[in-house]
Amino acid sequence: MTGVVRWVVVDAGSFDLHTEAVAFLASLRARGCSPNTERAYAGRVALYLSYCRMQRLDWRTPGFLDLAGLQRWLVETPLPPRAGQVRPGFARYRSQGTANAVMTVVGEFLRFAAVHGWVPADTTALLSQPKLLRFTPPGFDTGESGQRRQAEAAAFRFRVTEPGYEDLSDEQIRRMIAAAPSARDRFLIALLACTGLRIGEALGLHRGDMHLLASSRGVGCGVEGPHVHVRRRMDNPNRALAKSRHHRFVPVTADLVALYTNYQYERDHVAEAAESEMVFVNLFRAPLGRAMAYPNAKEMFDRLARAVGQACRPHMLRHSAATRWLRDGVDRDVVQRLLGHASPLSMERYRHVDDAETRAAVERVGSLKERR
Repeated sequence: MTGVVRWVVVDAGSFDLHTEAVAFLASLRARGCSPNTERAYAGRVALYLSYCRMQRLDWRTPGFLDLAGLQRWLVETPLPPRAGQVRPGFARYRSQGTANAVMTVVGEFLRFAAVHGWVPADTTALLSQPKLLRFTPPGFDTGESGQRRQAEAAAFRFRVTEPGYEDLSDEQIRRMIAAAPSARDRFLIALLACTGLRIGEALGLHRGDMHLLASSRGVGCGVEGPHVHVRRRMDNPNRALAKSRHHRFVPVTADLVALYTNYQYERDHVAEAAESEMVFVNLFRAPLGRAMAYPNAKEMFDRLARAVGQACRPHMLRHSAATRWLRDGVDRDVVQRLLGHASPLSMERYRHVDDAETRAAVERVGSLKERR
């Protein structure tokens, strides 16, 4: 009735609301989590409750072996086939990383229920175990005698190799822009590559956020030069949500302004788009003029990947922007602000060494020896 999407967990047989699970999801909303987070958590809690029902377990009092069994079941049970992708003898399984994500939500749910008296403390005691930190982050204070090296670690978690983060070269990004079939898509790709915005932040932009003149004082903005404002809004019609709760602005280039101008010319030919305040809207299929949603953007990037013969995902463009800034010597604090990260530790994932840098380092040492 309100147009706001909310998620609940219901009993598969009676369709009655699961009171404790629904309360847990409501707590996520109270903390300001996005609808996408709520949807993911609802599915993982429902998966846990379904497992308990299948094994005839009381979800409030699982034992250690029960939780270990859930962890194994998550990776050993085949997933149902996707529509249109049924292949004889082929089965899909959850990865260990996905199982870890499910177990993390299960732990949060049980701890939340324990706070409200629905789950005994003995159950939550099973979820973690003491661990000695052999390596600590930069600036971490371990105490005078190292007493803070003791931490609580998840008891049910697979040890997985970090997948690493892919970035795109300037040439690959230019190829993507050239292959994009519309001015809107070219502007979206260039925007992500130029500013490092998350896809949710880009799809949540309003036309009033685009301050692309040399001076925006006429609209009450004191920021000089063309730039884009990133604001967290909970009422976007496409449910796009900026992850950071802090408003920030990101400068943009003259080339990006030109691409935006081309997009506006294309957009002006769709009468329905004039009513929308959102920057990115549907121009080529119904409902015309409606705010572009994440599934539409994903479909566009999937088509683009097939056209150019390479992986094309929105977050790769964000990673590419961050990596390019760091390699060009931009201060880490500046990059952190541009990306909207709250913690400097989040920057570690973006700085990786490529083959050219390792070769340059070895050759530099070799040249020093020759001069001696």
